[in-house]
Amino acid sequence: MIEEKIASLNLSLPSPPKPAGSYIPVVQTGNLVFVSGQIPVRDNKVEFQGKVPTDVSVERAQEAAKLCVINILAQLKSEIKSLDKISRIICLSGFVNSAPDFADHPKIINSASDLLYEIFGEIGRHSRISVGVSSLPLNSTVEIDLVVEVSRP
Repeated sequence: MIEEKIASLNLSLPSPPKPAGSYIPVVQTGNLVFVSGQIPVRDNKVEFQGKVPTDVSVERAQEAAKLCVINILAQLKSEIKSLDKISRIICLSGFVNSAPDFADHPKIINSASDLLYEIFGEIGRHSRISVGVSSLPLNSTVEIDLVVEVSRP
């Protein structure tokens, strides 16, 4: 059902992006699944690079955040095999590569939170942080990680 919902939004899950460093993309312990920070990669290329709002508009950064969520879901599907096993989105951490005077980080990360709610409904509501940082890996505009609970380990 979840993948049908994703398709109904004219979205699709890519092959999960390869790690950009010395880590594994997903760790499961019991019913909790932790997804490492995902950046806005499409077709093995960082699609959104630079600081908000000087290099990348708020609207484009919101698209970057949504792409991070799609990559997170691709990582989850690869690990747990079915997104229908997700019983709760627990916590999202969002990082925005931003100019020193930029303070609208929540506006960007809201697009990721809203997409999760649109896909998962009430179980998509989650706790969250949104933080502005001076740089991110590969000069990406946004990086997001996620913790979910699954009904069947």
